[in-house]
Amino acid sequence: MGWPVILLTIYCVLIAMSALFGGLLPSLLNLTHRRMQFLVSLIGGLMLGVAVFHQLPHGVAAMSGHGQSPAFALDWCVGWLMIGLLTTFFMLRMFHFHHHEAVVTDEDKDHLCGHDHDHDHDCLASHDHDHDSAGHQHIHHPSQGASWIGIFFGLAIHSLIDGGALAANVTADAMHSKDFAESVIWLLGFGTFLGVVLHKPLDSLSITTVMAAGGWSPRARHLVNVGYALMCPLGAVIFYLGLQQVSFQDSLLGAALAFSAGVFLCISLSDLLPEVQFHSHDRLRLSLALLVGVGLAFAIGYAEHGHMHGHQGGKPQVHEDHGHAH
Repeated sequence: MGWPVILLTIYCVLIAMSALFGGLLPSLLNLTHRRMQFLVSLIGGLMLGVAVFHQLPHGVAAMSGHGQSPAFALDWCVGWLMIGLLTTFFMLRMFHFHHHEAVVTDEDKDHLCGHDHDHDHDCLASHDHDHDSAGHQHIHHPSQGASWIGIFFGLAIHSLIDGGALAANVTADAMHSKDFAESVIWLLGFGTFLGVVLHKPLDSLSITTVMAAGGWSPRARHLVNVGYALMCPLGAVIFYLGLQQVSFQDSLLGAALAFSAGVFLCISLSDLLPEVQFHSHDRLRLSLALLVGVGLAFAIGYAEHGHMHGHQGGKPQVHEDHGHAH
């Protein structure tokens, strides 16, 4: 078992633990509206940076590995980026699974309404069951007992894609490393891993929050959350094993990385853009959190450039003649 497989296994275990932790968040700490929005802005900025600084460039590098022209590689990857972005957009439209908000109960309605918001859609969403979704409410109020199923299904597909993206990133970084046995091993796919592992608790929270509001027992919520936590590792295993069965690995890696860049872009912007309209009261803090997230992604990429070498494809192994820097 090589280092890429070991590292991918560690990543998957940590991501599964992160998802399980997300389902327990409401019982562990007071996750207020403002704290949640700060986390959303920070993680959204990180995912935005990972898509631009990591996944798209690495996808182009994978496509350029075996003699493809830079123009063809860029066209190929931009096309797959658009497919990933549109796929995620239509999944969001169909399943409405991407709601990140603090748990809303009868006890904390007054707490939410007490914030110095420039808007009152959160409070209205808590008090008015018939409030139309066209009002751009951030709190998902489950009016139907089975509403959590759509959220779970959408997030499960999204998590499978995350797993494939993680496996693609780790594999591509290992292929393009001059000597990954001597380089900083944890940098293989680290940007994508960080974006996924930090975002998973928010997704788990979306599922368990809606289930709790629907009256489901803690045991049922925990079982569903365990099932969701296994989706990302499952996606990583499926992609990694499938990659070993094909001969066009460079093209597949390029497509997968560019597709995941589109997914990360859509998810991050779906979190960030509503804040422009609805959270002017915290514009400085949320903007700084966004910049910190983007800066963190850039810093990881900068560190990668000091250790990852070469853009030529091949099986993950020690290369001796790839002398140019990534």
